[in-house]
Amino acid sequence: MQDFIYQTGWGAFSILLLFQIPFILGFFYIVFRRSRPNVQLNDVSESSISRAKNGWMALVVISFLIVNLASIQYIPAVYTANAAAVEQNVVDVSVKAESWSYDFSEQEFNVGQAVRFNANAVDTVHGFAIYHPNGHVIFTMMLVPGVGPSSLIHTFKEPGTYKVRCLEYCGAAHHDMNDEIIVAQSSS
Repeated sequence: MQDFIYQTGWGAFSILLLFQIPFILGFFYIVFRRSRPNVQLNDVSESSISRAKNGWMALVVISFLIVNLASIQYIPAVYTANAAAVEQNVVDVSVKAESWSYDFSEQEFNVGQAVRFNANAVDTVHGFAIYHPNGHVIFTMMLVPGVGPSSLIHTFKEPGTYKVRCLEYCGAAHHDMNDEIIVAQSSS
């Protein structure tokens, strides 16, 4: 269930609705309630307004905490630290991003092989996103020149040709900044 919520567009959309629908309903309630003439100006006590306000604030804070705590394992630094603790044979791959191209130290891997991508930007801000053969984004990193390598460990689970694309606008030929990674079925 958490994979659906945090790794798909529909999951993100459902979380957005979860938070926005109560706000929209509250907005329409206030707008329509205030649009009718009110004969009694003080028909709601101050204590009930205070309770409603505190309850609403508690609901928002608790929802925020639940969503953020449930998503900690998907933060790239946490995901990479967990993978580094578990994986024994991590293949280090250097990636250099510069004006509209990537330079990989290695681009062919096997299914089940843990790969640490150490990526640097040389000239401007670039993105480094790997797409599954079926089109969904597996992960993305922002590469900022002079900040050092961005690093992430990923274990490929399926064979195929994975697209690599820049997701940060980096200049006139940004649309041409893409490459491929080949993942083959392991022979063992």
